[in-house]
Amino acid sequence: MLDISGHSMRFCDRLERRTFLKIGGLALGGLSMPEILQAQSRSGTSDDDRAIIMIFLPGGPPHQDMFDLKPDAPREIRGEFRPIKTNVPGLEICELLPRLARRMDRLALIRTLVGSNAGHSAFQCLTGHNRQNQPPGGRPALGAVVSKKFGPATPGMPPFVGLSPKMGHHAWADNGQPGFLGPAHAPFKPEGDGKADLVLNGISLERLADRKRLLTSFDRFRRSADASGAMEGLDAYAQQAFGILTSSRLAEALDWQREDPRVIDRYGRGTFKNRNDGGPKTALPFLMARRLVQVGVRCVTLALSRWDWHHENFSQAREEFPRLDQGLSALLDDLKFHGLDEKVTVVVWGEFGRTPRINKNSGRDHWRLAFALLAGGGLRTGQVIGASDRHAAQPKERPVHFQEVFATLYHTLGIDTSSVTVDDLTGRPQYLVDHGRYPAIPELL
Repeated sequence: MLDISGHSMRFCDRLERRTFLKIGGLALGGLSMPEILQAQSRSGTSDDDRAIIMIFLPGGPPHQDMFDLKPDAPREIRGEFRPIKTNVPGLEICELLPRLARRMDRLALIRTLVGSNAGHSAFQCLTGHNRQNQPPGGRPALGAVVSKKFGPATPGMPPFVGLSPKMGHHAWADNGQPGFLGPAHAPFKPEGDGKADLVLNGISLERLADRKRLLTSFDRFRRSADASGAMEGLDAYAQQAFGILTSSRLAEALDWQREDPRVIDRYGRGTFKNRNDGGPKTALPFLMARRLVQVGVRCVTLALSRWDWHHENFSQAREEFPRLDQGLSALLDDLKFHGLDEKVTVVVWGEFGRTPRINKNSGRDHWRLAFALLAGGGLRTGQVIGASDRHAAQPKERPVHFQEVFATLYHTLGIDTSSVTVDDLTGRPQYLVDHGRYPAIPELL
């Protein structure tokens, strides 16, 4: 961990003396300095440009109103929407998702996602595990594992970026924790309106460009460091660390306004303001994610709006379904246009589904059965995996566990979860999914 601080000074933005910028720590969202650079030097950097974009729908989207409609069920089950045909024979989805209906051949739909405890948390969507029985330090998110195993794909770019903003419901704002892998592998989390100005814990890129102040703080830190040997070898990586911090390439990738206005319009403008205690009411982070993977980020996590609809399920769906429909369709088209559709895997899901029966407030409550959408990454798309019963309440055939999806995501990156492990804080090797129990989904390979 490298802290760059001023012992007895105020920064130009009037930060107190005990406020500091951490290189390689959580204050920078865990930008992997200099530890990741050291790891890179030991193990080499893969030139593989495969990546993951994980789209989290906070609150639990209603599977039976989106991708598993039951038009023959009683009214209190089937709801208000009708199914429409897609470009995959025999597959129907909600009428409010017409763009996705025309692109279902590029998506794999899992209708029987199981393993959720029906509680609010992004944790399982980010790690594949629930919060129980974690090893010391906690389970690392997929992006943290990717950071640990591969390091940066491109010099000056962090391997793991989290675009989910702060939210009123903290369990939804999780971009993925490093767990026992340590803060060097936490996600880089840019801040600021539209995340285009790259404000890092109150320090803008412009202020970081003031090398004199930065180096003065660094020299002060070095003089005050102890003689334990913990800082040994830092100088060999300091220049690289500063290069990442002051590189314009990351800021440019996050600046979606550099895109052709027609491309931006395809995603839908919306607003970066959060919906209540959920995520932003715009799919523009989808565009930012494409720009990031295009320049070498290996894993991007993000969140879209708020999907916890205990009240007025159908009126809220009429607002949010089209937003997802437009944004995800634009992302699929954009990845294909840039030749990234076979290299980048996209996964879309929430932490659980909704109750089959509509409650007295025209809403649906928490339910364990859920859905997932996957695209790209060389997977076999244009198919449905699993079938639910007549009320979309329980799997009728082929339940798919969260960990099977994770084994598949790792597979697209070239990681074999049957053999690959990461060491926890005690030095004990930990498998990425429950060993021998949850293989990659064969239908998709």
